[in-house]
Amino acid sequence: MANLPLSIAVGDYDHMRDLTTGRVIPDGIEVRPINVPTEEMFFRFIKFQEFDVSEVSFAKALAMVSQPNPWLVLIPVFPSRAFRHSSIYVRQDGDIKTPQDLTGKKVGIPEWAQTASIYSRGMLAHEYGVDLTSIEWFQAGVNDPGRREKVKLNLPQGIRYTACPDKSISQMLLSGEIDAALSARAPDAFIHHPEVVKRLFTNYREVELEYWQRTQIFPIMHVIAIKRTVYEANPWIARSLMSAFELAKDRSLERAADITASYYPIPWSADYALASQSILGKDFWPYGFNENASTLEAFTQYAFEHGITSRKMAIDEIFVPEVREKVKV
Repeated sequence: MANLPLSIAVGDYDHMRDLTTGRVIPDGIEVRPINVPTEEMFFRFIKFQEFDVSEVSFAKALAMVSQPNPWLVLIPVFPSRAFRHSSIYVRQDGDIKTPQDLTGKKVGIPEWAQTASIYSRGMLAHEYGVDLTSIEWFQAGVNDPGRREKVKLNLPQGIRYTACPDKSISQMLLSGEIDAALSARAPDAFIHHPEVVKRLFTNYREVELEYWQRTQIFPIMHVIAIKRTVYEANPWIARSLMSAFELAKDRSLERAADITASYYPIPWSADYALASQSILGKDFWPYGFNENASTLEAFTQYAFEHGITSRKMAIDEIFVPEVREKVKV
């Protein structure tokens, strides 16, 4: 019997590459890889459901699976993760020296429902006691005007939010219209005008390390989704895909830690990989349900508090049942 052909859209990550190039073959599946820029991938999948399987924003995916009869299902494969202390930008001439100083300030965000923004706001509220209702929130594109929210918002009571479709976060930082910004992408204002804009946490790596050691939260940005019609017709593909994604990622981590050859054009890359293992464990980019419980619990709480989901999702209902546990022999 022929393998089931599936279009699979993912970023060009090394930990995905063995699957998309055919070095790793999911049991029973013929992979038809799609590689387009992340923003385009998300737009085409969420708006038009063009692919059978796709990487997607975790926040958007969680919002959808929290609703009755969602058209997609999720497996706990996380292509992109990033700590977010480095994503808070402030003006050099302002009086914001600590996270608590954001209280009462004007802060820009690319989207209220953006995964990175949710983690940053959740961190500010839960780790530093910042009252999110005290802040004036301004939504705009990071570097270009015209960016809009991709989902309908259900803003919590007391949140002051203004959409600025004719402005950019960089522009407003430079002009002083906003005091700070939460942005996964570094604003041009920070890159080209460091005399005006800086990171709030200049020592963000040390801060993020302490945060991980204390909370065990390694923020998940993206997740793998499957069209529900495809999954329901072939429920076995969830485990087959999960196993293949795991193997491709494990092979990538092995390359990263191989000191005999430079698989990445980064000096001391193997040292970085081994250092990450010493901090985060041998599998420092974990997939799976139980392996990410602390992160998933935190994000589902933040998403509920920020109106992204209408209820607090239990983490055991986010993913299809076939991949919640592994076979033990």
